[in-house]
Amino acid sequence: MRAILFSIALLAVACAPQEAPVSDAPSAANNGALPAPTPSDVAVRINETQNGQSVSVAVNERFAVELVGVPTAGYQWAPAQLPAFLTRAGEAGGPTIAAQSQPGYAGGNHWQVPMFAATAPGSGEVVLEMRRPWESGEPPARSFRVTIVAR
Repeated sequence: MRAILFSIALLAVACAPQEAPVSDAPSAANNGALPAPTPSDVAVRINETQNGQSVSVAVNERFAVELVGVPTAGYQWAPAQLPAFLTRAGEAGGPTIAAQSQPGYAGGNHWQVPMFAATAPGSGEVVLEMRRPWESGEPPARSFRVTIVAR
């Protein structure tokens, strides 16, 4: 009987609507915080504090947007709007805290670092949205916008 009650409770929790966690990058005060796994050849690194701002990049220069997502709960950052003069140039990801690399650790926030390159001069807004891909009718859990000025 206990097993049945436990199974029902577990199923109820799993099926309950959940909100996307809204915590940002790990705090520097957090002893195990890890930096975003952005490759060293990336010229410009854009982070959450630059949401809504403009950033200048050089043509043919790779840049990264370092955001924290919750892929273990299905929430992924993906471009919703990308100007024609930009192209995808890779993606990196990894744990936000050292404990996530330990055996038995499950869940939590993870770095998601999409990378782009400007193929021509231009100015336009990049919009990234964090959502569950299978919930196409739902609004994004979070959005990130940055205007890229390529010269």
